[in-house]
Amino acid sequence: MSSYERFAQVYDELQTDIPYSHYVEWVMRHASNKQFPKLLDIGCGTGVLGLMLADAGYKVSGVDLSEEMLAIAAERFADVGVHVPLYCMSMHELDGFAELDVVTIAIDSLNYVVEEEDVYATLKHIFEALRDGGQLFFDVHSLFKMDDIFLDGPFTYDDGDISYVWHTEPGDFEHSVVHQMTFYVRDVASDLYERFDEEHVQRTFPIEQYMTWLRTIGFTEVEVTADFTDEAPEYESERIFIRAVK
Repeated sequence: MSSYERFAQVYDELQTDIPYSHYVEWVMRHASNKQFPKLLDIGCGTGVLGLMLADAGYKVSGVDLSEEMLAIAAERFADVGVHVPLYCMSMHELDGFAELDVVTIAIDSLNYVVEEEDVYATLKHIFEALRDGGQLFFDVHSLFKMDDIFLDGPFTYDDGDISYVWHTEPGDFEHSVVHQMTFYVRDVASDLYERFDEEHVQRTFPIEQYMTWLRTIGFTEVEVTADFTDEAPEYESERIFIRAVK
């Protein structure tokens, strides 16, 4: 069993503080399911957000690079009888989609794309896959979170069933971080803990860079807010939300 498969199985337990419902509300406020029904969730992970969007009335498809995450998502959708087509591919190589009404890249998934040309390619492929008037919704870590908060580790967590020690260090790129995590997961049958290790690299860019890319590609209306609010970002904002219209 790969370490990423183990990570996929504990991922949802570690995301319980994410207000997914706010994400759904953000999308619905600007792109109702009546006028914008066809939605692609990029970096869909285990399908938590995708299922909520499907329940809200969108015709959802999902893309993720992790087969393990997609397997959990498929089981989640099957358990409730919801049909959500899932595709395993890298977001910067997105292909095969057209006339989409909405694209989401939620919960800093875009920050896992660390090469500038790949971020640009991701946004360009999305533009080409959207219909005229279609909308892109995504969020990224702020510079403050990447350069200050993440480097103020290590971080620890223990709920009795899952424990981790999370070390961070600067990455090779400006505004990038290497996350090195050691997990201990309790096996209910044996009451023993299994250890596995994960390493993830994330990178973010200044807000102005994202806006330049989007406008160069052809997006017209670009709106930026922060931290699940309608407020403009401030220096200590942690999560930047960007909506762009083709």
